[in-house]
Amino acid sequence: MREDTRSRIQEIALGLFIEQGYEATSLREIAERLGVTKAALYYHFKTKDDIVASLAGLRVAELEELLEWARAQPKTPGMRRELVLRYAERLRHPRYLEVARFLERNQTALRDHPKILRLREVLLEMVSAMSEPGTPAVTRVSRSMALFTLHAPKWIRHDETITEEEAAAASLEVALRLLEPAD
Repeated sequence: MREDTRSRIQEIALGLFIEQGYEATSLREIAERLGVTKAALYYHFKTKDDIVASLAGLRVAELEELLEWARAQPKTPGMRRELVLRYAERLRHPRYLEVARFLERNQTALRDHPKILRLREVLLEMVSAMSEPGTPAVTRVSRSMALFTLHAPKWIRHDETITEEEAAAASLEVALRLLEPAD
């Protein structure tokens, strides 16, 4: 039951952070939206920062698991393809999309947050795991762009002629093409 309450707090807080902004949302508002006292909220999270750390921590744990898998594999075209496919799968998860929207809208307030910094570090480590030392710069950049291309749907889905699913499929296709550029 404790995890259900924590998840519900995260869900409500995330919605308020997206709606109002991180800095404009108080723990009191989160407690009121949940229908609990601040004391009940404090049992699970002492500060808004603790809530952010828990949300980012879940994301970091997922990516560290993916990074650990990638590091254990030989650096082959098949591994790179599988890494991109696995990362794309994680990006389609509804919770990821909410957290990404939250991070995007609250960049200034969170730019130095330790968990957010770790999230960036893990992404950079995933990029490094895709190439061997001595891989040409063009290839390294292309492979890194493969991962970042998977984030493109949030930038192009505002076009009414392209559905979110079509944008995700197109981004994945482009990402897979970028994995093995002609040197």
